[in-house]
Amino acid sequence: MLNLNQIKITIRDQRVLQLLMQGGSNKEIAKQLNISPRTVKQHLRTLFLRAGIRDGRKRVKLATAMFAKEQMKSCNPVSG
Repeated sequence: MLNLNQIKITIRDQRVLQLLMQGGSNKEIAKQLNISPRTVKQHLRTLFLRAGIRDGRKRVKLATAMFAKEQMKSCNPVSG
């Protein structure tokens, strides 16, 4: 699994990826975030490049890693 702590992920990149994991199309994600579908595509492309991902199967691994990270956060909330 990818180590997400080694990848620079902006807040917007994270939100785009979360919506993608929820099954949103680029068009649906764009509408929800009030950006263009082209901008959504660019966020994903940049994120994949930062992670060194060049093929589709590895993109699925990145989304899976993000999903697992989110699940861990929701199962183990940090009090503060």
